[in-house]
Amino acid sequence: MHSRELSILGGVAILLSACGDSGSGTGSAGDSSGGASGSTSGSTGAGPTTGVPTTSATATDASTSGASDSQGTSSTTAASTSGSTGEPASSTGAVSATDASTGGSTSGDTTTGDTTTGGDCQPGDTQGMGDVEKSFLWVANSDEGSISKVDTQNLLEVARYRSGPMFGYDENPSRTAVSFDGRFVIVNNRQSGRSTVIAANVEDCEDKNGNGKIDTSLNKNDLRAWGSDECVKWSIQHPFNNDIGGGPRGVTWAPGVFNKDTCEFEHPVVWVGYLPAQPGQAHMVRLDGATGAVEETVVINNWNIGDTSWGPYGAALDKDLNVWFTGLRGELFRVNTGENPATFDRWQPPFNQQFYGMTVDPDGDPWFGNNCGFITTFDPIDEKFIDVPGTDACHRGLAADKDGSVWVADNSQCGVWQVDHKLNKLIAFHPLNPCSTPVGVSVDLEGYVWVVDESGWAWKIDPKNVPAKKKIDIVGDHYTYSDMTGGQLKSVILPQ
Repeated sequence: MHSRELSILGGVAILLSACGDSGSGTGSAGDSSGGASGSTSGSTGAGPTTGVPTTSATATDASTSGASDSQGTSSTTAASTSGSTGEPASSTGAVSATDASTGGSTSGDTTTGDTTTGGDCQPGDTQGMGDVEKSFLWVANSDEGSISKVDTQNLLEVARYRSGPMFGYDENPSRTAVSFDGRFVIVNNRQSGRSTVIAANVEDCEDKNGNGKIDTSLNKNDLRAWGSDECVKWSIQHPFNNDIGGGPRGVTWAPGVFNKDTCEFEHPVVWVGYLPAQPGQAHMVRLDGATGAVEETVVINNWNIGDTSWGPYGAALDKDLNVWFTGLRGELFRVNTGENPATFDRWQPPFNQQFYGMTVDPDGDPWFGNNCGFITTFDPIDEKFIDVPGTDACHRGLAADKDGSVWVADNSQCGVWQVDHKLNKLIAFHPLNPCSTPVGVSVDLEGYVWVVDESGWAWKIDPKNVPAKKKIDIVGDHYTYSDMTGGQLKSVILPQ
């Protein structure tokens, strides 16, 4: 918690004015128990180092820049790059779905509501496209190279999609993030270096083969061949270092510019982090959410704190639309997206911090699940790292809700912690049973907390009645993190 207040009107004004991973994918706590390195002692950490960017013509130029400069570098790119594959290549064997007007699955249902235009819309009114009626949990299936779409209201897996052209751990998806309006999800494949975006609603899918129908997955067993599912919008290959540690992980959407006439956010973007071929560097890239084109590359030099064979590990947006991210047991970074080109700040944490999962609460404060250590937050005003007493454990993913709690997966006692993010104090520890390796945590649009267990299931938790939690089985190895429902992003941008 910090004392600064920023009303939601201020956040909207910004939009309007802007008009340890395991190589096998098992990801157990034991895989990530290595010690931290290179961090500084003390409760406040080092002061920020602000990157002074330079610009160059292409992403390729940025990728080949030297690693000796300690400042942040940003390169603005053209609308497309050589690494982009655009739409997945078409393939034979696609099975026709029902007509797009009826859908044939939860993803195809239409919803009622005010669909008028003319300037009376407010941010958050998505006109049935990604509202609660269409709230989904997106779970990475690392062992299959796929992503599951789960209806959060009915606890039903309604579709499954390939995340890339290769199979299983050759793709190895591990991070999913949902757009602000709930209409699109991105999945990052750490082994292949690929990012793929899928449309949640049939209305946003494209009849690429011209047969008058949307050919797409209709249930959990309907996994289509790569290139044949017409709800896969685009997929790109990042110029990463071809090592699983360097593959894309940390990811967050930014809403874009709200158009009152269409009641939509236009030009949403995605920020993704990975390690390029150049040693000692990390990249955070801004992608056009509609096409995957690289719009900007922020080059982080002196990537030398923590487990540096891993790239940007987690990422989240704050209410000022800045992107926060961490290295694995490494530093804390903030990409200042209001600058053109973007700059970044960096902070070295105290020696006992072993950053793993991370998120940002509605106040704009970053939170970290240390593996192992305390649950920790960072006060951006006083530049202090603050431990939450009584939470010493081996933590994984975490998420903040709009009602004042941060929820953190724990592999030590096998459950989920609940922390008051206003007072920075422990509320309760909630055991889970069955429980194997809880990894990802997300909060959906209704405020329910989701904890995904790597061993093949997820828990839906009512914060007001935790013992009444519900379990849904999802086949696969779920090494999955990030804002898997879009509720995190919405709670930060529109917290009321």
